[in-house]
Amino acid sequence: MLMNYAECEQHFQSPYQINAALKRKELFKLERGIYATQKIVPEIAVIIKKYPNAILTMESAYYHYGLTDDIPERYALATDTDHAKIRDARVHQYFLPSHILHVGETTAKIDGVSVPIYDKERMLIELARNKTKLPYDFYKEVLRRYRAHAEELDITNLQEYLMRFPRAGKIREILEQEVF
Repeated sequence: MLMNYAECEQHFQSPYQINAALKRKELFKLERGIYATQKIVPEIAVIIKKYPNAILTMESAYYHYGLTDDIPERYALATDTDHAKIRDARVHQYFLPSHILHVGETTAKIDGVSVPIYDKERMLIELARNKTKLPYDFYKEVLRRYRAHAEELDITNLQEYLMRFPRAGKIREILEQEVF
């Protein structure tokens, strides 16, 4: 079980009991503010526990869906534009306006951990939105894999998502020219 400090206090009743559990090896401090009842926990579990309002996106999501073979060096997390800057070397933060932050959000099991992540349709929109910001080879690889599996996409969801984005016409144009 993974816990933050507040959850530890609630579970163990006091800081004294937390320290006693740490000494008895019933509880392990993984990093500042993150504790677990097991010594080894998947890193993604720690990241999600530490940043509960974040959603896995971009390189991390493309890798999870098998749209790229490039293993991401950092976890790509989307947060609200009002969210504080994440100062963690393991994380690349993307700030998104609140009206589109949760569009296409779902959950996936990664290393046995339930992780908030965008679905494939939302990630296709992100690919088109960030076309000029992504490395050309990476963009082409992901695009090629989307084309190969275009029939698996939920077009209804894709169209519904598009209506919520600024410059939806431009995104739709890119998708029609390059994917469908």
